Amino acid sequence: MDAYIVDVVRSAGGRRKGALSGTHPADIGGLVLDALVTRTGVDPCKVEDVIFGCVTKAGEQSFAIGRSCVLASAQLPDTTPAVTIDRQCGSSQQSVQFAAQAVMSGTQDIVIAGGVENMTRVPMQSDFRLHEKAQIGQGPWSKSILERYGVAEFSQFIGADMIAKKHGFNRQQLDEFAVASHQKAAQAVKANAFADEIIVIDTEAGPLNQDEGIRLDCSMAGLADLDTILPDGFHTAGNASQMCDGASAALIVSERALKQYGFKPIAKIKSFTVTAGDPVIMLEEPIRATQVALERAGMAIGDIDLFEVNEAFASVPMAWLKDTGADAAKLNVNGGAIALGHPLGATGTKLMSTLAYALRNRNLKYGLQVMCEGGGVANVTILESMS
Repeated sequence: MDAYIVDVVRSAGGRRKGALSGTHPADIGGLVLDALVTRTGVDPCKVEDVIFGCVTKAGEQSFAIGRSCVLASAQLPDTTPAVTIDRQCGSSQQSVQFAAQAVMSGTQDIVIAGGVENMTRVPMQSDFRLHEKAQIGQGPWSKSILERYGVAEFSQFIGADMIAKKHGFNRQQLDEFAVASHQKAAQAVKANAFADEIIVIDTEAGPLNQDEGIRLDCSMAGLADLDTILPDGFHTAGNASQMCDGASAALIVSERALKQYGFKPIAKIKSFTVTAGDPVIMLEEPIRATQVALERAGMAIGDIDLFEVNEAFASVPMAWLKDTGADAAKLNVNGGAIALGHPLGATGTKLMSTLAYALRNRNLKYGLQVMCEGGGVANVTILESMS
């Protein structure tokens, strides 16, 4: 049995302390859920589960933020169950894959998958550092784990720089990739390429209908003035993903639901997988995950029309591109997280909305999305456009 995406929507990415900073994350999630229900015409009472990703589950995102988003929704009844999951940066992509597994198994027919993160109101690692404030415990990694891998901690910043060094990238090349991300995003806005995926959210600062992080004046000279995140490192705030506030969601249904309710899907989930590898270099796993996913789908890299590889750090998609031999012209065609932002738990379905609509608007067939994740994990989803 196949799984289909009827529609997938997202908020515009709110920059740190930007338009969405005054909105509770549950309310952002609730508004995205409402928009999805309205756009698809699904009977809210028929939604059997809501699977929502979130990375920093502290403060306003603590308890059960997925359920809180349902309770904040004006459309979904309080009889709608929900669950919050954490696959780090791939949390909402994993939400889609869990939803797909549910409908493919015949267990459920209509599931909403998505995610939310307000990085302004719930700062990254605020849960991670709780033990330091309370002066209790060792943190997320036991002494035995750290000794096993010979590290003081697992760091995405260190991992990103390790990738750059391993693959022979210098600071200038990373900055060039970052400038290109902003240029592609700016061109996409000019072409109205995000119109189908972004829902308008009314905020204290006014309606938000455009990603706030795009820098029209991004230049090599400007990026060169930024300090590296780590001493003698390669990455800066300019060639890494932007902190971002936002939410996104997709309606995933079975073939039985398509026929019963007359849904018109925008994409079919052709194949998906998740793999794990070295937790130290950590962010390189998308390379192997892509190979595994293509083999499972019986496809080659040349069969894919568009790629979305999350721009957590510039070295990640650059290494992926170099190793896979994919066509660079097919990669992140509307820009990526360096320009558009990376709202952690919401990024998976955010990228999926961009990929699904880019395939449709360009009359293309297959898209592959892959996400690097903390701990050395990677999710891959292959979509088949139904346009």
